Amino acid sequence: MQICWSIRGSQFIGGAGQRALPIRTLTVGKKRLPGVQLLVDEYIAKLKSYCHVDDVQIRSNPKNARNVMAQVHDEDIAVINLITSNDWVVMLDERGLDLSSEQLAELLGDAGNTAASRLSFCIGGPYGHGQRVRKRANVSIKLSSMVLNHQIALVVLMEQIYRSWTILKGQKYHH
Repeated sequence: MQICWSIRGSQFIGGAGQRALPIRTLTVGKKRLPGVQLLVDEYIAKLKSYCHVDDVQIRSNPKNARNVMAQVHDEDIAVINLITSNDWVVMLDERGLDLSSEQLAELLGDAGNTAASRLSFCIGGPYGHGQRVRKRANVSIKLSSMVLNHQIALVVLMEQIYRSWTILKGQKYHH
C-alpha cells in the first residue's frame, strides 16, 4: 500500500529511498520516569545500526506561565528554536494522518529522498503544539486515535521508528 503526502510542495509516493537521515525527537514535558528513559535508550541503541538518533527533552511551560495560551506559546518558541531550515519536521498530533507501520516506513524512506539533513519528530506538551510548529511541520501524524501522554507517545514513536527501519531493510522484526 502506498501513501502520498506533500513535502514542501513536492509530491512523494512510496518508500523506495532509504538514505538514513539522522533523527531527532523533540519532546515537551516533565522529567521522564526512569523506566521510560530506559526504553528510549534501548531503542536508540537498537537504531544505531540504521541511523543516528538524538533525544531532546524540552521542559513543559519553560516560563511558568499561568495562562494555557502563554504556556503553549512559550513551548512553541522553545521547540521552533531547535528546528533548522534543513530539518524535515514530523509533528505528532491527534488530528494527524493515521499511518500503518508500513506507511511510516515509507515516510522515513521518502524523507531520505529530500534535501533535508535531519528528520525531527515533535511531541507537544500537555496542551499540544503552537502555531509556529504547526506551520513549520512538513507532515502531521498520529500514533493512535487515543491521546497519549508525552512519555508513552515517545516510547511508541521510538518503537515504530525501529520497526520502520526493519521494514525498509526487509528484516524479520515486522512480520
